[in-house]
Amino acid sequence: MSEPGRFISLEGIEGAGKSTLGRALEASLIARGLQVRFTREPGGTPLAERLRSLVLERGAERISAEAETLMMFAARAIHLENLVRPTLSSGVWVICDRFTDATRAYQGAGRGVDPTLIERLAEAVHRDLWPQRTLLLDLPVETGLARARRRGGARDRFEDQDRLFFERVRARYLALAVAEPARVRVLAAAGAPDEVAARALEAIADLLPVQAHGTERGST
Repeated sequence: MSEPGRFISLEGIEGAGKSTLGRALEASLIARGLQVRFTREPGGTPLAERLRSLVLERGAERISAEAETLMMFAARAIHLENLVRPTLSSGVWVICDRFTDATRAYQGAGRGVDPTLIERLAEAVHRDLWPQRTLLLDLPVETGLARARRRGGARDRFEDQDRLFFERVRARYLALAVAEPARVRVLAAAGAPDEVAARALEAIADLLPVQAHGTERGST
């Protein structure tokens, strides 16, 4: 039976560069001989992606903060059962763009949802499974929002929030890093993507198997 894969989550406010880092980290780990799956939350499976659309789209019907939280955990439960757990069990590493820390930050600090509710839902959905390492991409709110605006495209319900919302989100993320320093590592996200990727690899170096340390394939 193969050794379970490692579970890494990426967190940060809008425009922090999580998707860019996730793809770069996936490529770097594959080059080191590891099997890797990059996924995201909410989403990651067809059904969870449908829930993602419902949560993010700007519709006429209001979604309360509590309902939004329940939808996030419903998508998470589906994602874990149908993708994350089987993938890890097969020995493949999982890099996930957002996980429960995002719910703590966005729905908890941002929306004002009772933290006790969030922790009870996390206990029910994945009490035995947390990321071995969470990489928190941190940058000033104004910088992140400016980056997000440059991406273009339709804005979702979260991108419509004001600066103070994202200040609360960022503050909760940083508080989580202080509370769980062994798991959550803060990376300065304002630099060039390759610099951020290099710092990310350093932050997970202790999780790599011995043969995966060092240079990538083809290097001397």
